[in-house]
Amino acid sequence: MELLAAGAAALGLPLTETQRARFERYRAALLAWNARVNLTAIVEPEAVERLHFLDSLTCTLPLLARWGTAAAIPSLRVIDVGSGAGFPGLPLKIALPQLRLTLLEATGKKAAFLTHVVAELGLTDVAVVAERAEVIGHHPAHREAYDVALARAVAALPALLELTLPFLRVGGVLIAPRKGELAAELAAAAPALAALGGAARPLVPITLPALADGRALVVVDKVAPTPAAYPRRPGVPAKRPLGVRSLGSAASTSPQLDAG
Repeated sequence: MELLAAGAAALGLPLTETQRARFERYRAALLAWNARVNLTAIVEPEAVERLHFLDSLTCTLPLLARWGTAAAIPSLRVIDVGSGAGFPGLPLKIALPQLRLTLLEATGKKAAFLTHVVAELGLTDVAVVAERAEVIGHHPAHREAYDVALARAVAALPALLELTLPFLRVGGVLIAPRKGELAAELAAAAPALAALGGAARPLVPITLPALADGRALVVVDKVAPTPAAYPRRPGVPAKRPLGVRSLGSAASTSPQLDAG
């Protein structure tokens, strides 16, 4: 885990031996399960370290910018929407054990893997929820209950906003690692932001040499409550994204990160 350790240190997240060992066990479990469950197309060990683990850890940049050090970040309530094989939520939990994490994954086999790996790594304050965001987003225990929402490779940006912003309390923040024509995508997503109570910050570019391929973080503050109508019923946010008439092709063609 030398590449991961070096990249994490550059981000301001020095990893202990225990944390590095957990990442090694996570990678081993991921590759073992991937032989029978389609979790990821990335199977080369160094690529897992770089494109899954280190890429996930870049989501800490807005948190470190606010609180200064990893130790100073409080026990935030975090939800990873469409977690897949646990990215970006589980790497953040390993690096920042004080986080209280919910992994939301609608596919049963992937949710089973998440349950397994959480137990395998001995992580606490982690819940796995096997349900769609459009459903759980209306549940009182989850709606506007989180400080941070994470999402990677879930959907085009207008749909992603509808699937994530309902989980955030006013004052919370969405952090979404993405790549592509992000400035244009953010501009096209303005109707969705306005409808859902979000306000976008400037993009946060990822400058680590190991991830020098145009990646950046889309960071959105929750500035007003999300109207009760959102998210709409399952499948609708992706099929009919908010503001679709003004989006042109930006909502459907912007390149995405590799799915977790």
